[in-house]
Amino acid sequence: MSEARMQACRVLVPSGVLGSGCPQAAFDRGISLKPDAIAVDAGSTDSGPHYLGAGVSKMTRKAVKRDLRQLMVGRAELGVPLLIGSCGTSGTDAGVDWMADICAEVAAEEGQSVKVALLYSEQEPERLKDYLRRGAISPLPPAGALTPERLESCDHIVALMGYEPFARAIDDGADIVLAGRTTDTAVLAAVPLMRGLPIGPSWHAAKTAECGGLCTTRSRQGGVMLTIHEDGFDVEPLDADNTCTPWSVSAHMLYENSDPFELREPGVVLNARDAVYTALDPRTVRVTGSTHLAMPYTMKLEGSGAVGFRTMVFSGIADPKIMARLDEFLSKLRAHLTEGVSSVLGYAEREYDLEIRPYGAHALAPPGAPAAQTPPREVGLMTLITAPDQTTATEIAKFCNPVLLHFPLNPDDPMPSFAFPFSPAEVELGRLYEFKLQHVVAIDDPLELVRTVRFAVDRGERRAVA
Repeated sequence: MSEARMQACRVLVPSGVLGSGCPQAAFDRGISLKPDAIAVDAGSTDSGPHYLGAGVSKMTRKAVKRDLRQLMVGRAELGVPLLIGSCGTSGTDAGVDWMADICAEVAAEEGQSVKVALLYSEQEPERLKDYLRRGAISPLPPAGALTPERLESCDHIVALMGYEPFARAIDDGADIVLAGRTTDTAVLAAVPLMRGLPIGPSWHAAKTAECGGLCTTRSRQGGVMLTIHEDGFDVEPLDADNTCTPWSVSAHMLYENSDPFELREPGVVLNARDAVYTALDPRTVRVTGSTHLAMPYTMKLEGSGAVGFRTMVFSGIADPKIMARLDEFLSKLRAHLTEGVSSVLGYAEREYDLEIRPYGAHALAPPGAPAAQTPPREVGLMTLITAPDQTTATEIAKFCNPVLLHFPLNPDDPMPSFAFPFSPAEVELGRLYEFKLQHVVAIDDPLELVRTVRFAVDRGERRAVA
């Protein structure tokens, strides 16, 4: 799964996520630099458990198709591999199939003949139970020990791939690799690693460019070009007017990473403690000194499952008296609502969940944060009701409706009026999902939890390839 060792490898990273766009001028400049591969991530858990649980994409199909067309046209011009990880946002099998259909459409419309490899990493609970029985699944803090019941409660489970499945697919002749859930860095590090470039710099370069232009001074002007070589790696923006600085490049080791010097990937830990960041010119930064430590091979498991249905009511409050005593008001409001739901509707508190978020006053504050010294001028009150089914959630929300519009701070106060921003005030949010796994599975072969399917598009026709 490797090619002869080479002196350098260039990887064009157009953006931080497929569907977010790369300015055409910046992309064209990147193509003119003759990269050895084009690679981009297409997914994330940043937007919560819904997309994994429901098996749907966060990005609109039209935006993804626009970006994919740009990449496929550039790839065809150069004849280099195109790698895309975490298809469909969460990397489910359905997400890979969704991306494969878009890819086939673009190939047919552009008259391209391409060989495509699909890498699936969704896992069935029954298969993972075997790993669990063998003691091969371990929790990551703060998760506890995994149980078979917890696995069964997931609607979808994915295992995060390393670089090896990409390398195998390219070795087997794929022009385009569309993968299920992948670590953000693996899709960018795959070609440099399979071509024999140093392990530490390859992973560090991939970490730096995982979010495209976020390691530049103007993150909205397109992605970057990575050049991995024997001594380290260079990173420069695709846009001719954008810049990278030692600060902008080094800072990315802090992004979504608990340790500013180490990064754990399948089978390896990147060590950037002795990394040196040097400005080669006003636009380009060279990084040297990155090393690595080999580790037992594990793949992180992500799982999401349904926990009920939600309905929301949103109301705006600007009453100065209530603003001055907001915590007291919210406490009385909650007590009044829960008593009424029990006495009128007959639902005990254990049968539903009532959450009140005061946007404008601590809605985003962590638990235990000190109260604000100055009362807010107004608050948007988001009331969320979660129940076993949508009908019950909406029934409770409708009971709350008049209270959320006219609840006084004190029983003898004149009846206040608040504001609903829309009618009807109840918004059904549908099924609610939660992340259920924070674990890793130890494996002997980087390919054992990955399934590969190949197809080709030729003269507009899509056909399976053995």
